[in-house]
Amino acid sequence: MYDKIVGKSLRSIGCLLLLVLVGVACGSDGDGVAAPTSGSETVVEAVDSVAELVLGDVVEVAVASGEFPTLVAAVEAAGLLDTLKSEGPFTVFAPTEEAFAAALEALGLTAGELLADVDTLTAVLTYHVVPGRVMAGDLVGAMAMPVATVNGADITITEDGGTVSVNGAHVVSADIEASNGVIHAIDQVLLP
Repeated sequence: MYDKIVGKSLRSIGCLLLLVLVGVACGSDGDGVAAPTSGSETVVEAVDSVAELVLGDVVEVAVASGEFPTLVAAVEAAGLLDTLKSEGPFTVFAPTEEAFAAALEALGLTAGELLADVDTLTAVLTYHVVPGRVMAGDLVGAMAMPVATVNGADITITEDGGTVSVNGAHVVSADIEASNGVIHAIDQVLLP
């Protein structure tokens, strides 16, 4: 609850700061139309910095969404929080809660057993992360395209009629942006 309040407060402060920066930097030529100033490059840099503050990193966005508690617990158990909070950029294919439940059932494991096996957990989690920021629109027309993961193994991405699949798992929510990457929610856990 505290994280949600802090996240909303930071977003509100960031938006307010963005409006103030744009208003101050643009000025006016007297006819109500904003006139560009010589400091417009500085404004763009300031806007980018505010956007990073407002968005949060991929971990903060995953936590704030409330949609990925098992994934966040797994990232923490594997000791990958600092990595995913770093500069990136990262593309994270994030299994939904239903995907984790189905995987645990299929593997005959409890969540506790999964979280206790750090080596396997790390291998599985890093198989869900691709270096760089890949938006769904970047994948239009992809046909069995191999993509290297942070794990070192390839995943296969296909786009068909607006639906993106990763190793057969469907992207159910795309382009959840973060300051250091993007999250795509998927309906299955990917196993290397």
